[in-house]
Amino acid sequence: MSREAYRIFCREHPEMPVFFQDWYLDAVCTEGEWGAWVTPSGEKTGAVCPYFLKEKYGFRYITMPQFVKFMGPWQSGPSASLSAHHVLLNEAIEALPPFHGFQQNMHYSQQNWLPFYWAGFRQETRYTYLLSLEDLEQAFREINRNMRRNILKAQKEVRVELVNDPERFFPVSALSFQRKGLALPYSRNLFLRHDASLAEKNQRQIFFATDAQGRTHSAAYLIWDRETAYYHLSGDDPERRQSGAGILLIWEAIRYAREALGITRFDFEGSMLPEVEAIRRQFGARQQPYFYIWKYPSRLLEWLQKRR
Repeated sequence: MSREAYRIFCREHPEMPVFFQDWYLDAVCTEGEWGAWVTPSGEKTGAVCPYFLKEKYGFRYITMPQFVKFMGPWQSGPSASLSAHHVLLNEAIEALPPFHGFQQNMHYSQQNWLPFYWAGFRQETRYTYLLSLEDLEQAFREINRNMRRNILKAQKEVRVELVNDPERFFPVSALSFQRKGLALPYSRNLFLRHDASLAEKNQRQIFFATDAQGRTHSAAYLIWDRETAYYHLSGDDPERRQSGAGILLIWEAIRYAREALGITRFDFEGSMLPEVEAIRRQFGARQQPYFYIWKYPSRLLEWLQKRR
């Protein structure tokens, strides 16, 4: 584990996705510790492989922290050859600490997982959805007609406020989980800690859709790095979902990414849920595969994970 070398790498490569930045990992990797493998200095292609290690009930396992969409290998540029890329990945795998379980989402820029396969890991293809914002007017035209109608309808019923108030956002974000009978997967303290790190770097904007009576219908949380804006979190009041405010905020976040930030790639942060996937697709976003990699040297831990 070489945190200092990783911090230096981050400073030298500010184009890295926000999820890979050392300051972001410092904020979200609680109840465990993050580490990283870094290519030795002098290598032509810089590469890193951060990971998050937790220990519980005697098990050591590498997993995804809350609020982190991607982890694992990342490169500053293409390898000289496929064999050279194999070497990089093999070195990253060998540098991992001993573990009883491993599960990570690789960034979609990494389309080679073969060395992981050779090392006994398994893979599942998952999808996020990306939207090109090179031409914002064209992006709006490519939205499904019913979605466009909902956006125009919602504009008449609610107003959009850009207010960076995480304390106001948190209870709204919890409503969508409550509606589905699910427990909120993160605590208020962790959410605020993660928000503070993004606020310090000026890499987040919170949106609220509010009616004339001051009632919040929907809220959205956008984050970004140099190349991509991410529709990171959202929430809706179950009693007011018919206003279409949630759809409107997606469009407002898209507009903000292009007009205020000058960013031309919008990442919905994916979803494998049919009802969520349909909305992403109807916004004209294209499917982008990424790899979910896992390995369980401990059969007991694998059995326990499947029972969860």
